Formats: sequence, structure tokens, C-alpha cells
Amino acid sequence: MLVDQWLDRLACLAGQERRVDDLPGGLTNHNYRVRTATHDVVVRISSPTTDLLAVNREHEWLNSRAAAAAGVGAPVVDYLAGQGVLVVGFLPGVTYAAADVAANLPRIARAVRRLHAGPAFANDFDIFEVQRGYHEIVIQRGLRVPEGYAALGESAARVEAALRRLPELRVPCHNDLLAANFLDDGGDIRIVDYEYSGTNEASFELGNLINESQLDHDHLVELVRAYYGRVDRRLLARAELWGLAGRYAWTLWGVIQHSVSTVDHDFWDFALERQALAASLFTSARLGDLLEDATSPSPPESSTTGPWRALRTGDEA
Repeated sequence: MLVDQWLDRLACLAGQERRVDDLPGGLTNHNYRVRTATHDVVVRISSPTTDLLAVNREHEWLNSRAAAAAGVGAPVVDYLAGQGVLVVGFLPGVTYAAADVAANLPRIARAVRRLHAGPAFANDFDIFEVQRGYHEIVIQRGLRVPEGYAALGESAARVEAALRRLPELRVPCHNDLLAANFLDDGGDIRIVDYEYSGTNEASFELGNLINESQLDHDHLVELVRAYYGRVDRRLLARAELWGLAGRYAWTLWGVIQHSVSTVDHDFWDFALERQALAASLFTSARLGDLLEDATSPSPPESSTTGPWRALRTGDEA
């Protein structure tokens, strides 16, 4: 269906003279900025194939409304239920690249904390369950996966078992904090695109955020400190392991997208890159230390002085 035919279905835009501009960057949808005499909005039109990617458009709509109420997301203007069309207010500002994420971690942490403290989301998000769902689709469709993926399963099970122990409080999470999902107008950073949003542990959000911009361990330390107000080995280990679980699952996301997506993007390269990054840690001697740290109790919050305060890569605490 042509874009104009979709726009004519929207009460906020139908019958009005409008300017329509493509917005780049969507990997699971096509985004358009639409301006009329009364509205300046982004219209997101999604492919039915995104059902294979664990995207629930009803949840995206409800969680986008919750994020807007938290003062973090864009205002929701309209939604065509069952048709994969969501309309949100256009937010002016700079769209981040990875270098911008690295330079603004304390501000990003404040935005993420606002989201996590905001209204409840409509669903849960569990990256291990997502991975298992992706794996079923891969098997059912006979899709090719990167060589060596199956061999990572045992290590992934160890990571899951560790993260299931002493779980953290679950909060409303975005779960897909790519650099391009941050907008900065010089005031508060805003967060857009809630396709994978759901209630989750904050540690997943932090570890996945660092991974998506391919930042290093020092950046993870900075982000954890900015978010929690302290740093300890357990917090760092849980964030890093959740990030690892994300890379393990997103590998299959890339495999499925390579098979079904009409978006002009090299999803096979995406899958290969995520697997290589996951395998480097799954097969590292560091994994055992992270599993141990992730299941140890955190020191009291008052211990932000002393050795915990100075914790950096390679330091002893």
C-alpha cells in the first residue's frame, strides 16, 4: 500500500495538505515525518514479518504511552490497531551516534532512570525467552545460522542460571537502546522506538546499551556509577552478562531478518558480528569470574567510598 493510503486512514492527517519526508534508520519499519497545518508527527509503518521478531505492536503502543507519561518518550498521537501503524509527535533534536553516547553517559543514565521509574509497561521482556523463540523460528524455517552458534548453548545456559539467581527488581525497560534511539535537544535526552520494550532488569538495559554502541568496560563502569550512584563487581558483572545474553539472542534476530526483511541492510553481517562478539566472552576465562561476581551479594550502598569507588578495569576490590 502506498504511504498516502496509510496516511488517509489516520484521523489526525486525513484530508489535509501535508509534507511527507522519509526518515532513515528503521530496521524493522519505515518511518516518515509528516507535517500539516496542525500536526508535526512521525508515522511508523511496520511489516507483518516483524511478528517473527518478538515485536508486539499493541505492547509497543501501550508502552510508548507510558514512556511519554514518564517524560522520556514522544507523545503518542494515533495508532491503527492490528495494522502496524503508530503515530507519535516529532521531537526536534540531534540523533545520537555511538560517539555521542560515549560522551553523554551521565545524562543518558538520568533519562533511563526516569523511564525505569515511570508508569508500568504492559508486558514482560526476557532475552532468554526471546532467544528460544527465535531459535524455534530458525529451526522451523530451516534458516542458516553462523558457524559455531550451537556450540555456545552450554555457556549461555550457565549465564542464564547465574542471572536467575538473586534477581533484581524489574522495571519498565526500553531493551533496545541503540544510539539512534536517543534524541538530544540540549535539555533532557529523550528515548524513542519502543518495539522491544517491556518490564526487565535494569542491568540488561545498561549492558545492552553499552554493547549496542560497542563501548568498552570503562564506559560500562561510568554508566553503572551514573545509574546506581555506586559501582561494585556484582552490578558490573550482571550488566556485562545481560549484554552478552543480548548479543547471543540478537545473532538470531539478524538471521531471521536476513531471511525476511525488505529493509536495505546487511543483516547477515549483523548476525556474524553479534556472534563473534558473544563468542569472544563465552569462550574467555573471564566468563567464570563474571558468573561468580554476578551471584555474589552487593556490598552495602554506603560503600561507595573505599575500594568500590575506585573500581576500574583490572583493579582489585
